[in-house]
This record gives sequence, C-alpha cells and structure tokens, in this order.
Amino acid sequence: MLLTIDVGNTNIALGVHTADGELLRDWRMRTDTRITADELALTMRGLLGEHADAITGISALSTVPAVLRELRVMLAQYYPKVHRVIVEPGVRTGVPLLVDNPKEVGADRVINTLAAHHLFSTACIVVDFGTSTNIDVISAKGEFLGGVFMPGIEISVDALAARAAALRKVEMVRPRSVIGKNTVECLQSGIMYGFAGQVDGLVARITRELERTGHGGPVTVIATGGLAPLVVDESVSIAHHRPDLTLLGLRLVFDRNS
Repeated sequence: MLLTIDVGNTNIALGVHTADGELLRDWRMRTDTRITADELALTMRGLLGEHADAITGISALSTVPAVLRELRVMLAQYYPKVHRVIVEPGVRTGVPLLVDNPKEVGADRVINTLAAHHLFSTACIVVDFGTSTNIDVISAKGEFLGGVFMPGIEISVDALAARAAALRKVEMVRPRSVIGKNTVECLQSGIMYGFAGQVDGLVARITRELERTGHGGPVTVIATGGLAPLVVDESVSIAHHRPDLTLLGLRLVFDRNS
C-alpha cells in the first residue's frame, strides 16, 4: 500500500492507496509547527490503524518547512526500509513551470497541476480553498501557467472579527437569504456568496485571458482544499469538487519516481 502525506499550513491530509491506485481511506489532522518526529509518527500510526504495517511506499510534500524537517526525520526513523518520494526540486513531476521563477512554485501547486491534467486532459483552473485561496492555471498540455493568491476564508473571518468591534466569528453555513436579516446572517452571506462571486469573477477573467494568449478550448474548473465545501455549491463556475486532488497527484509522482 502507498501512503500519501500532504502537509499544508492548516491541515495534514493522509491517504492510503491500494496497489491498483484506488484511494482506500483518507484522514485529516491539524498542522502543528511544533510537532516532533516522534509525535508525528505516533499520531499517524494511530490514524492508520490496521493499515500501519502494510505500507510499502510513501509519497509526501510539505509547504511548512518546520514540519518538513520533522517529517524527514520521522520517515528515516520509523520507515527506513520503505521506498519514499518527497516532492522537492529534482523530483520528476513532468510538469513544465512556465513562470518567471519556477523555484517559487509550491510543491502542492505542482502536484495539483499534475493531478488535474491527468484527470481531465484539458486546460484547467484549480481553486484550492486552504489557508489561502489559490487559483492555479494549467494549459491543455499540462503546463503550469501561473495563478492567483487570495486571503483564505478563515483568515478573512478572523481578520474581520479582530478588526471590527461589533463583529465576531460565526458558523459558516448558508444563511436564509443573500440579504442578511441579522449580524450573523450578514457575515455568513458576505463570506459564502462573496467568496463564490470572487472565484467566479476571477475564473471568467482567466478564461478570457487564456483565449487571448492562444490557450483557447475547453477549460475545466476544479475545487479542492479543506474549505471547498463551503463555496462549491454557491459557485457557478466550479464544475468538479476533488478533495483528494493532491493525494492523487502524490500517487502519480510516486509512480514516476519509482
């Protein structure tokens, strides 16, 4: 079995894949920059349960340097005989990075590009709802063309609650109507419909720019990330929701480097 590990700024996603590539089970745990290699191994083993001793390969990435360091130590100490791939410069992904400085592109964005092109074989726009909301643009040839960064949903809610004396954090559920009738509904409407409209507007602009720059044709819009369920149903441009997109990309890059 293959274990895939995606360390993000807010959560760590784990997945176990069968020999034929099927995602058998996945988990999420909170990212803690102070976690040690031993704590990481203990927590992961507890989540994996009966699958812990069946791992024959590991594919991982981390956008958090402190956790990446402990992840390396953990893999060396607890999985010394297991073949592993950590996505970093030098690892074969097959994704051309058509940007000014390829070294700036995060491993998660490269892996999402690989997975999106594998799934749809069209030009793609991947909207990753995480700590920040990232929009990545992929050509029909599987080239990473660049993207957009925005403050994430939770960051926006926290900032609003911290800077506005009369406002507070609220549960992120759909309000009764777009026009809020109380403070809580006003906040919920602004966050849910506001982010959906922001994404739809950017997707429309990106699509027009792709046409102007010679990348016309079908464009597939995919949502991923832990906060995607809050927005997917309110967006008119998102066609697919793939919460396992990064885990799929990690499986693909493991196959390319094995």
